[in-house]
This record gives sequence, C-alpha cells and structure tokens, in this order.
Amino acid sequence: MNNRSLPLMLMMVPLCMPGSGAALAQDVPGIEICTVEKKMERRTSCLQSNINFLQTSLTRQVTDSSRKIEAANRQIQVLESTVADLRKAVAELQAASRKQPQSPVKEDKKTPAKQEAK
Repeated sequence: MNNRSLPLMLMMVPLCMPGSGAALAQDVPGIEICTVEKKMERRTSCLQSNINFLQTSLTRQVTDSSRKIEAANRQIQVLESTVADLRKAVAELQAASRKQPQSPVKEDKKTPAKQEAK
C-alpha cells in the first residue's frame, strides 16, 4: 500500500457502510424539557416521549431488581443448606467425642525445680 492509495481507501469507507449517516441524526432517548415547545401538539408529543422513556427505564429496573433478588435467594438457599450440613457434622463430632473415653494425662508431680535440687 502506498501513500496515494490511502486517501482513496479513506473516501471509499463511508460508501461501504450503508445507512451510516442516518445513525447520526437519531435522537438519544431521555428526558426532554417540554416547556420550551410552543405548539400544544409538539408539547404533547414531547411529554409522551418522556413517559415512554420513563416506562422503559422503570421496566428495565424492575427486571434487573427481580433478577438480583432471585440470585440472592438462590445464594441464601445454598448457604442455608451449607449451614445445615455443618451443624450436622458438628453434632456428629460432638457425639463421637462424648463416646470416646477420656484418657487421663499422667503428669509428674515433681516440679522441675525440685528435681534439680536433688
């Protein structure tokens, strides 16, 4: 590729992307200030656009919140079963330790200081 073909390629890139110019003119959805509109039809349309945006946002938030709550509930169930398993294991260990006779540890009644004195 030489320096002469680069400008030609750069000019052809927009031609290869159909509809790319239309994307630049689209409105970004969001809350608009409708009091600026003088005509009642345009103001009503603006308000309806705001309502649609808010309903879409609210629906998305409800869906996201529901998913998070369901995930948290699943995690709580897993943790509850883990706690139940751990309690069972602790109870088994405590029962096993009660069944084993405790062997007394024999200690020398003489203290090290008295042994050195002899």
